[in-house]
Amino acid sequence: MPLICVCSPKGGVGKTTLAANLTYALARAGSKVLAIDFDVQNALRLHFGVPLSDERGYVGKSSESFDWSQHVLGAGSNMFVLPYGEVTEQQRVEFEDKLTNDEHFLARGLGTLLNYPGLIIVADFPPGPSAALKAMTPLADIHLVTLLADTASMSLLPHVENNRLTGEALNHKHGHFFVVNQSDSRRQISRDVTAFMEERLGEQLIGIIHRDESVIEANASQKSIFEFSPASAAAFDIEIIAKKVAAKLGIKVGDGTVHNMPRMSAGL
Repeated sequence: MPLICVCSPKGGVGKTTLAANLTYALARAGSKVLAIDFDVQNALRLHFGVPLSDERGYVGKSSESFDWSQHVLGAGSNMFVLPYGEVTEQQRVEFEDKLTNDEHFLARGLGTLLNYPGLIIVADFPPGPSAALKAMTPLADIHLVTLLADTASMSLLPHVENNRLTGEALNHKHGHFFVVNQSDSRRQISRDVTAFMEERLGEQLIGIIHRDESVIEANASQKSIFEFSPASAAAFDIEIIAKKVAAKLGIKVGDGTVHNMPRMSAGL
């Protein structure tokens, strides 16, 4: 069960869009993939066609439910999503308190999913340090840190390198890697920052995603970039990143077989 964490030291960098499209890319290759949202903004579900009015999610029920898999929603061929859900402030605080103070809380809630054969999990986190990101560290196989090709993101590299996201090494298994998003060759500053990132990060830079208006339009249509504009530069870039991640984690291309698991409401 490979577990991929997508995080960033700052917001507005396209982190959730990357998590969603990475899910699509891995599913297209034949694997069963579950996208989990740990961000109170509850936006990940929108990338999978879940209506804005659908308030379902696992966080509001997490205190009384020890198995969060019952809140999984089907999201198309080979894809599933576990939305954060609409919650009260008290529910949010209680959830984060349990993540911080109960070391078994996360593993218990995700236990069924973590042990589901052949399932890849892509987890999306709020920007910056968070209780969820810290709690996930012992379970995660790889972290993808998303940054923009701009000076603000460049200035936050030491923030990641000095372990300020979790207070410890970001990943203890396959390591953490960077994705530079919205690199625009038409703008000098973007070219300069991209070149700096390439030199500074070396092999830790797992991919560069070119700025592509199709991504914004795909998001507005609640579609993946692969559905909306399969020949776009961004689709190609994300496909390459997905293949690199799969190679690092030893993910074999699945055969699309649906294994029976009665407790899964979404038919995993």
